[in-house]
Amino acid sequence: MKLSGWGRYPVLEARLGAPRDLDALGEHVRAGAAIARGNGRSYGDSAVSPDNTVHMRHFHHMLAFDPTTGQLVAEAGVLLADVIAAFLPRGWFPAVTPGTKFVTLGGMIAADVHGKNHHRDGSFASCVDWIDLMDATGRLHRCSRDENAELFGWTLGGMGLTGIILRAAIRLRPVETGWIRQTTKSAPSLEAAMAALEASDEATYSVAWIDCLGTGAQLGRSLVMLGEHATRQELSGPQAANPFAMGPRRRLSVPVDAPAALLNGLTVRAFNALYYWKGTRGAGTRLVGWDGYFYPLDGILGWNRIYGRRGFVQFQCALPPDTAEAGLRALLRTTSQAGAGSFLAVLKRFGTADGPGQFSFPMPGYTLALDFPVRAGTERLMDRLDAITLEHDGRFYLAKDARMSARTLEQSDPRTAIFRAGRARMGMRPAFASAQSERLDL
Repeated sequence: MKLSGWGRYPVLEARLGAPRDLDALGEHVRAGAAIARGNGRSYGDSAVSPDNTVHMRHFHHMLAFDPTTGQLVAEAGVLLADVIAAFLPRGWFPAVTPGTKFVTLGGMIAADVHGKNHHRDGSFASCVDWIDLMDATGRLHRCSRDENAELFGWTLGGMGLTGIILRAAIRLRPVETGWIRQTTKSAPSLEAAMAALEASDEATYSVAWIDCLGTGAQLGRSLVMLGEHATRQELSGPQAANPFAMGPRRRLSVPVDAPAALLNGLTVRAFNALYYWKGTRGAGTRLVGWDGYFYPLDGILGWNRIYGRRGFVQFQCALPPDTAEAGLRALLRTTSQAGAGSFLAVLKRFGTADGPGQFSFPMPGYTLALDFPVRAGTERLMDRLDAITLEHDGRFYLAKDARMSARTLEQSDPRTAIFRAGRARMGMRPAFASAQSERLDL
């Protein structure tokens, strides 16, 4: 059947199986060239194996929960949305969450996802206590910081290339309410946005929407959004009576592919100008629901159709502190000059990279994410953005990648050769493979 990631590019012919138990899963793994697939929310081809894609939808059970520590034991196919639905009413929330709740726990571990709190709490690996991993023979291995530690480290961020993640123990964080105290600050330039993020180091959550089509003095103008979990004392009226009830969230839908001409420099420039103006007018502090703060795009069903039937690709890089400002300026200037701006442009600050994930994406500094519709000129633009990232000692997020070259990855990340050699030494290559791993020679 035809499979793709959330970006709907590339679309590949693939054999797909959905085993229902451990014995069937072992048979799939022993067939070779296997890759696990969760809810298909990685953007490119990292969860597609042309020969042996293993869908984990039947491994979707929550198995145990410790209310004293917040530790949840669950199978890899459990959706983050289901975790929130089950435990937020009990006063628990994910310790680290990406920008969508429609991801599986296995996918979050494989990509070692990060959220708006990386500068404080690190990536998802920081809240993973252990995992059960199936090797190429179908055997299970318990992996943690103390047991099979090397395998544990390479699996966190290893993009599913070290085995099939079957179940895991993760820790949730206690919260008093489902509300977020959001503070929005307008930043008229990239320099101001970075200064605002640096000055907000104590904020639990911080993120900036960035206008990637700004020019001159407005290059990189942004809306910086800080967040804290609201306490019961901050609520009043109906909110205080039921602090976890948000009420139904209005859902929009994109039922068909948008016309290819809809997203162009003029329309995106107009949208960005309006969004920045509205955000500036609404600057200040207010209470917002958890769903809207953490997962704004989840409120638009099928939002990937906005980019048209050919799909879209995302560029996401991380830049170290000493080159971040110069690198971000070059990236934004190149994007603006190309007139291919993204209205889903996000800037975040990363903290230290001392977690257990040996092939994880985050590094101290900044990360910028930009979306581009697949069309003539997109590949050339992204090649230029790749080159700028390399010039500024940056690296790339494999969970968002759909088209990078093996040479670019090798140049950007010296861990690549170590990961490749380790996979071969531990019998993972070619037992576990994806279209992405083949493209990148992992």
